[in-house]
Order: sequence, then structure tokens, then C-alpha cells
Amino acid sequence: MTIEWRYTVEQDIAVLSVAGHLGRDAAHRFTGAVGWVLARGSGPVIIDLTELRGWSNEGQLAITEAARRLADGGRNLELAAIPADGSLVPDGSCPTIPVHCDLATALAAHRTHGAADGEGQEWRTTGWPT
Repeated sequence: MTIEWRYTVEQDIAVLSVAGHLGRDAAHRFTGAVGWVLARGSGPVIIDLTELRGWSNEGQLAITEAARRLADGGRNLELAAIPADGSLVPDGSCPTIPVHCDLATALAAHRTHGAADGEGQEWRTTGWPT
């Protein structure tokens, strides 16, 4: 089983949404999606896990590695809506990963008072759920 992903940018906030199961087989695809994110933009990155059905230890390790890669690029990683079947427990070498209860809360943490939703850009895998 693999994952599908969608990357959107709005007001310098990058959102990488992931659907499916983030396990051993999907970790490589997730790492590729993070590379896509690194090549674009410069602001914080929110990984939206609303559509994620679950994750394995390998999937969690892929997320902590993404936090390291983004930090090396001067960008912060945050999570929204982690799966209910487990919590992310990074080791001491991982940058702090803020966790938000949902995507709306994560986005609200970055928007300035009175800022409106604007036009953004989107890229996604062909299998992204509609």
C-alpha cells in the first residue's frame, strides 16, 4: 500500500497533505514528496495527516527525517491531525515538531490577524482523493 500526496502553497504557508497508509512501502514516496516541498517555497511546512489511515514506525521515522531535512533548509515542519493509532515520538536529535489538532488550527497559527484566504498553487499525485 502506498500514499498519495497534495502540495499547496498559500501566503507562504506550504501544506503537504498525505492520504493512505504511511508505512515501509510508502516512506520512499513520502521522502520524494518532501524533496518536492524543499525545492519550492521558503516558509513553514505543515504536513496534513487528515486523510492518513495510519502509519508504521518506518512512516514515523520518515516524518522525523523530513523535519531534519527541512530544518537543514531553514524551514520548520509542523503536523496537523496525526493518526489516532499512535503519537510521534522523535528522538532527541530531531527538531521540535509542533502538532496541531487539525489543519485549520495549524493554518490559523500562521495567519496574521485579518489576513484572508488567497489564491494559492497546488500540485498532487494523480491518485489524490477528490
